[in-house]
Amino acid sequence: MEPIQNNSGIGATDNGKTVALVSYLTIVGWAIAFVLNSSQKTALGAFHLRQSLFLYLLFVVIYVCSFFFLFIPFLGWLINLGLMLCAIGNFILWVMGIVNAINGEQKPLPIVGATAQNLFRGLGL
Repeated sequence: MEPIQNNSGIGATDNGKTVALVSYLTIVGWAIAFVLNSSQKTALGAFHLRQSLFLYLLFVVIYVCSFFFLFIPFLGWLINLGLMLCAIGNFILWVMGIVNAINGEQKPLPIVGATAQNLFRGLGL
C-alpha cells in the first residue's frame, strides 16, 4: 500500500501565504487569519495582518466621517466627495495588498504601509 500524498498545496510549507491572503478577506477573515497566525507565527502572516488591519480601520474612519458630513449642505458634500476619493484609494491599496499576499511579498503599501507596520508592531502580530 502506498502512502497518501497531500497535493492540496496548503501545509507546513505554506510560509504564511494563507494567513496573508485570508487577512484581506473581510474583518471575519482577518480574525480567522489572526487565530491561524497565533498557532504558527510567520513573518509574512504578521506583516499582512498589520497591513490589512490598518486598511480596515482606515475604511471605518472614512465611512464614519462621510456619514457625519453627509448632512451638512454644500461644504459637507464637498468633503464627502474627497472622502469618496479616499475610499477609492483605500480600495486600490486593498487590491495591492492582496496581490502582494498572493505573491508572498512583504512589500509595504504606498503611503500607509510603513505607518501600519510601526503602529501595530506592539500588538504581537
